[in-house]
Amino acid sequence: MILYLHGFRSSPQSFKARLMGQRMRELGLQDRYACPQLPASPAGAIALAESLIATADMARLTVVGSSLGGFYATWLAEKYGCRAVLLNPAVKPPRELESYVGVTTQYHSDEPFEFKHEYIAELRALAVDKISRPERYFLIAATGDEVLDWREMVAHYAGARQTVIDGSDHGIAEFADYLDDVLAFCGVDASGKAVS
Repeated sequence: MILYLHGFRSSPQSFKARLMGQRMRELGLQDRYACPQLPASPAGAIALAESLIATADMARLTVVGSSLGGFYATWLAEKYGCRAVLLNPAVKPPRELESYVGVTTQYHSDEPFEFKHEYIAELRALAVDKISRPERYFLIAATGDEVLDWREMVAHYAGARQTVIDGSDHGIAEFADYLDDVLAFCGVDASGKAVS
């Protein structure tokens, strides 16, 4: 199973989530892919993710996380021993998101999005100071990320498989070029055959 966790104020309509979902459908594996709309509350987002993986075989589970979703994916990988793919992940979201407390809208709709001050404490409770088994992780970081510092990502996931893209952006505009590598790490080859 692949669980995709989108980023802050994002949704299953994000470019990378849609691309991955489309590829899984093309491979006839849509039943092995989930990408829920995450609530603003970090504790709520983790609870939803845990409910979706409750019956999953952890040896076959990969959590793919983009931006804030990468922070969540790291916590889940540490707790459950599953694999994680991190796409320009947030490493220190309590610091990065403090200025976003308040009401705004989601990126892909006009739906209100409220990020409450108490969510900062929820983020702190999910912090992973150091990953325990780097071989479970695959980091894709872009040096052109205009939101987060790729050097923090590389340092935080030291020892993990890493692809550092020279340039690009926070959304990884050329994600299609890396999709087969991501799926292979998740245990799916380009023909759709499950390899692990």
